[in-house]
Amino acid sequence: MHLTRLRLVAVLAASLASPVLAQAPALKPAPTAISIPFEKYTLPNGLTVILSVSKTIPQAAVDVWYHVGSKNELTGHTGFAHMFEHVMFTGSGHVPYGLHDRLTEGVGGNNNGSTTNDRTNYYENVPSNYVESALWLESDRMGFLLDSLDKAKFEAQRDIVQNERRQGIDNQPYGRAFEILTAGMLPESHPYSWPVVGYMSDLQKATVEDVKQFFRLYYAPSNATLAVVGDFEPAPVKQWVTKYFGDLPRGAAITRPAVPPVTMKETRLVYEDEVQIPRLYIAWNTVGENSEDNEALNLLSDILSGPRTARITKALVYDQQSAATVGAFTDASELYGAFLVTVTPRPGHTLTALEASADSIIAKLKADGPTADEMARVVAGSEFQFVSGLESNLGKAEILLTGSVFHNNPDHFKVQYARLKSVTAADIKRVANKYLTSGRVVLSMVPMGKTSDAAKADKSTKVTVSPDGGHYLMGSK
Repeated sequence: MHLTRLRLVAVLAASLASPVLAQAPALKPAPTAISIPFEKYTLPNGLTVILSVSKTIPQAAVDVWYHVGSKNELTGHTGFAHMFEHVMFTGSGHVPYGLHDRLTEGVGGNNNGSTTNDRTNYYENVPSNYVESALWLESDRMGFLLDSLDKAKFEAQRDIVQNERRQGIDNQPYGRAFEILTAGMLPESHPYSWPVVGYMSDLQKATVEDVKQFFRLYYAPSNATLAVVGDFEPAPVKQWVTKYFGDLPRGAAITRPAVPPVTMKETRLVYEDEVQIPRLYIAWNTVGENSEDNEALNLLSDILSGPRTARITKALVYDQQSAATVGAFTDASELYGAFLVTVTPRPGHTLTALEASADSIIAKLKADGPTADEMARVVAGSEFQFVSGLESNLGKAEILLTGSVFHNNPDHFKVQYARLKSVTAADIKRVANKYLTSGRVVLSMVPMGKTSDAAKADKSTKVTVSPDGGHYLMGSK
């Protein structure tokens, strides 16, 4: 807060004249419910539409989700969903390259997209008077993208994706860690076992016809949900949605991949990387975001790492000063999840010792459960983060789409929020004991030639990359 000089003098004078300190304002109870008004309907071609009016600012978000991600790909043909995230911005049948940006960024808005294991989305944030333009842009690439996709355009985007992989994974310090962990946790045929960006060998051999077939199956109205959130009038928007999307043909029926449960025993891996400092990763298979345990697992990660009072952070970074950084994370997809702990040592401390310390902290939490103070802190922090995500039009669109696509209910966030508020210390203790078991992957990322730095190096299996960059090979000890 900034005070002018005269206001500062007045505030000081008032405080000096007061004989006693003013009472702090009474705490107000947190809101017990949150709500986003919306209307949901479906066009005859299967396109699901969600409209949510918010007149706070003269802007609107147009957000399209396709229920397709990397898990819909096949072994040996990975990276297609993510590749379309790039191809979708190169123009379509009636939208030459560059026009999409001119009708969004050129008028003060923005556009982007993202790909996960489960869905691909494309969105525009635009001034309210450009909602029709945004709908037209999205309908054109839904219905007419292949009209402009030729071999040259495809190969250019494939090169960009390959370079993105080199920068973000292959040549990034510790960049391969999560791919190696996943390869150790899941069988090769499991639909969550390969990376969203795809393997380099699969990207290299992909053809333009391969990706066109992928597009025809998954990028149809019947596999898409459109959300419009912000300052608009529903009547004209409904007319525009029918006008631009209504004639697009329904897609073929889609067979969703089966996601079998995975049982594993402890696997210990070591990977030599171009790094100066080793790092420890411990990962467990858990559950997808549709599980009732997901909120408790999220809170468990907050109890273990984060602020200096979090258990692993406090013990290893501040009390023992044996670790430079620590982290505990959940990674929940639609139908699969993982729980991870990472530790980077300070000089003079080994990964073996740090693993033992982290294990003892987790064991104590499993035995005793969290304290009341810990529960109050993590629940309040998660509530604040949850509600803060609803501040923007795009944030509202994303949470409505998450509920609609994964749970057939845009209002599912209310269920999620209620679960969050109802998590107890007993729930935290239960999920810690249920999921953080001996069935896990322990990965040591070590400097080149330093496999002896691995946690329990004599029990660790060396990981290498196949010559074509397509797989991780578990070699000899």
